[in-house]
Amino acid sequence: MRKDKTLSMLGMARRAGRLSMGHDMAKKSLLGGRAKLLLFCGDVSPRLIKEFEKTMEHGKINVPVLKTKLTIDEIHFFTGYRAGVITVDDENFSKQIILLLRQEENANGN
Repeated sequence: MRKDKTLSMLGMARRAGRLSMGHDMAKKSLLGGRAKLLLFCGDVSPRLIKEFEKTMEHGKINVPVLKTKLTIDEIHFFTGYRAGVITVDDENFSKQIILLLRQEENANGN
Protein backbone atom coordinates (compact mmCIF):
# COMPACT_ATOMS: atom_id res chain seq x y z
CA MET A 1 0.00 0.00 0.00
CA ARG A 2 2.71 2.51 0.95
CA LYS A 3 4.59 1.54 -2.19
CA ASP A 4 1.66 2.84 -4.24
CA LYS A 5 1.71 6.11 -2.29
CA THR A 6 5.43 6.50 -2.98
CA LEU A 7 4.95 5.74 -6.66
CA SER A 8 2.01 8.17 -6.84
CA MET A 9 4.15 10.87 -5.24
CA LEU A 10 6.88 10.21 -7.81
CA GLY A 11 4.26 10.48 -10.55
CA MET A 12 3.09 13.84 -9.18
CA ALA A 13 6.67 15.08 -8.96
CA ARG A 14 7.23 13.98 -12.56
CA ARG A 15 4.15 15.86 -13.76
CA ALA A 16 5.31 18.92 -11.80
CA GLY A 17 8.68 18.74 -13.57
CA ARG A 18 10.56 18.07 -10.35
CA LEU A 19 12.29 14.81 -11.28
CA SER A 20 15.47 14.25 -13.26
CA MET A 21 15.21 10.72 -14.56
CA GLY A 22 17.86 8.49 -16.02
CA HIS A 23 21.64 8.44 -15.83
CA ASP A 24 22.50 11.64 -17.70
CA MET A 25 19.72 13.83 -16.33
CA ALA A 26 20.26 12.68 -12.74
CA LYS A 27 23.98 13.33 -12.98
CA LYS A 28 23.36 16.77 -14.46
CA SER A 29 20.93 17.56 -11.63
CA LEU A 30 23.46 16.49 -8.99
CA LEU A 31 26.32 18.43 -10.53
CA GLY A 32 24.08 21.47 -11.08
CA GLY A 33 23.05 21.57 -7.43
CA ARG A 34 19.33 21.04 -8.11
CA ALA A 35 19.01 17.54 -6.62
CA LYS A 36 17.49 17.24 -3.14
CA LEU A 37 17.31 13.43 -3.15
CA LEU A 38 18.94 10.64 -5.17
CA LEU A 39 16.93 7.44 -5.62
CA PHE A 40 18.04 4.11 -7.03
CA CYS A 41 15.64 1.37 -8.04
CA GLY A 42 16.24 -1.99 -6.44
CA ASP A 43 17.13 -3.58 -9.76
CA VAL A 44 19.94 -1.27 -10.89
CA SER A 45 23.49 -2.52 -11.17
CA PRO A 46 25.98 -2.02 -8.34
CA ARG A 47 28.26 -0.41 -10.94
CA LEU A 48 25.73 2.40 -11.48
CA ILE A 49 25.46 3.04 -7.74
CA LYS A 50 29.24 3.11 -7.38
CA GLU A 51 29.52 5.56 -10.29
CA PHE A 52 27.09 7.97 -8.65
CA GLU A 53 28.81 7.60 -5.27
CA LYS A 54 32.10 8.57 -6.90
CA THR A 55 30.46 11.52 -8.66
CA MET A 56 29.03 12.76 -5.37
CA GLU A 57 32.31 12.28 -3.54
CA HIS A 58 34.32 14.02 -6.24
CA GLY A 59 31.89 16.93 -6.46
CA LYS A 60 31.46 17.13 -2.67
CA ILE A 61 27.71 16.71 -3.15
CA ASN A 62 25.71 16.01 -0.02
CA VAL A 63 22.14 14.90 -0.70
CA PRO A 64 20.23 11.96 0.77
CA VAL A 65 20.68 8.73 -1.21
CA LEU A 66 18.15 5.90 -0.99
CA LYS A 67 18.21 2.52 -2.66
CA THR A 68 14.56 1.55 -2.90
CA LYS A 69 12.78 -1.72 -3.49
CA LEU A 70 10.91 -0.08 -6.36
CA THR A 71 11.59 -1.62 -9.74
CA ILE A 72 12.34 0.13 -13.00
CA ASP A 73 9.07 -1.24 -14.40
CA GLU A 74 7.07 0.20 -11.48
CA ILE A 75 8.70 3.59 -11.95
CA HIS A 76 7.93 3.40 -15.67
CA PHE A 77 4.27 2.59 -15.03
CA PHE A 78 3.74 5.52 -12.64
CA THR A 79 5.91 8.16 -14.32
CA GLY A 80 5.86 7.21 -17.98
CA TYR A 81 9.65 7.13 -18.09
CA ARG A 82 11.93 4.14 -17.73
CA ALA A 83 14.72 4.97 -15.29
CA GLY A 84 16.70 3.22 -12.58
CA VAL A 85 18.19 6.37 -11.11
CA ILE A 86 16.19 9.49 -10.28
CA THR A 87 16.84 12.78 -8.55
CA VAL A 88 14.04 14.65 -6.87
CA ASP A 89 14.69 18.34 -7.50
CA ASP A 90 12.22 19.79 -5.00
CA GLU A 91 12.66 19.96 -1.23
CA ASN A 92 9.00 19.28 -0.36
CA PHE A 93 8.63 16.32 -2.72
CA SER A 94 11.92 14.87 -1.49
CA LYS A 95 10.90 15.11 2.19
CA GLN A 96 7.58 13.43 1.47
CA ILE A 97 9.16 10.65 -0.60
CA ILE A 98 11.78 9.98 2.09
CA LEU A 99 9.00 9.80 4.70
CA LEU A 100 6.94 7.38 2.59
CA LEU A 101 9.94 5.14 1.84
CA ARG A 102 10.92 5.00 5.53
CA GLN A 103 7.34 4.18 6.52
CA GLU A 104 7.39 1.36 3.96
CA GLU A 105 10.66 0.03 5.38
CA ASN A 106 9.25 0.11 8.92
CA ALA A 107 6.02 -1.58 7.83
CA ASN A 108 8.02 -4.38 6.20
CA GLY A 109 10.11 -4.86 9.33
CA ASN A 110 13.42 -3.74 7.82
